[in-house]
Amino acid sequence: MYIGLAFWVFARTQLATLHYLRGQKADIEEHAIKLLPLKELVVKELTPSLRDDFLHFFDSVAFADNPDWSDCYCSAYHFANNKGKAESRREASSLIEEDRMHGFLAYDSGKPVGWCNAAPRSSYPGVQWLMSPGPDKYERVGSIVCFVIASSHRNQGVASQLLNAACNKFSQKGLEYAEAYPVKKPESAAYNFPGPLSMYLKNGFSTHRDADWYLVVRKLLGKPD
Repeated sequence: MYIGLAFWVFARTQLATLHYLRGQKADIEEHAIKLLPLKELVVKELTPSLRDDFLHFFDSVAFADNPDWSDCYCSAYHFANNKGKAESRREASSLIEEDRMHGFLAYDSGKPVGWCNAAPRSSYPGVQWLMSPGPDKYERVGSIVCFVIASSHRNQGVASQLLNAACNKFSQKGLEYAEAYPVKKPESAAYNFPGPLSMYLKNGFSTHRDADWYLVVRKLLGKPD
């Protein structure tokens, strides 16, 4: 049974956190190795006008090969996801309408095929818990917390392009660092939903802090592209 409780409601132990990770079933590309052949990938920032695309992606595409995982809606860092798929969908829809969920959708031939949840670190209650007793609130940091890629587009560089879009947006907002939280020893590709360490290292990130079962990686941001 899928359990989607947000990070901050769990006991602060590695075991409890790993149980949480088992509930967060997002399957992403493990290595960004090539670009999509013969097709142009378009990345768009999530806005209320793209809410229906986001919902369609999570309704029908994101977990088409793993339907038991489909009540996610990338909710864990935003709210306690323990009421099932319908409630998660409503909550995510409301957050998007209120411009409180941020990130990027990747499109191929006009259809959404990937998602990255990325925003200023202060907007994620789950990150505040994860980094307890709490990160420095005065740091100008953007957090990248989750990737979901359609099964048809994994291992084709989609996550890397979403990552680059997130970093560029952070630069535009005047943030100093991009920050992410890859799992050190993922049991499977699903445990890499925060983004695999290898992808971050290939894209200019380095380890900022070792936090037991995960790493905090950072990239110093320059001027936007």
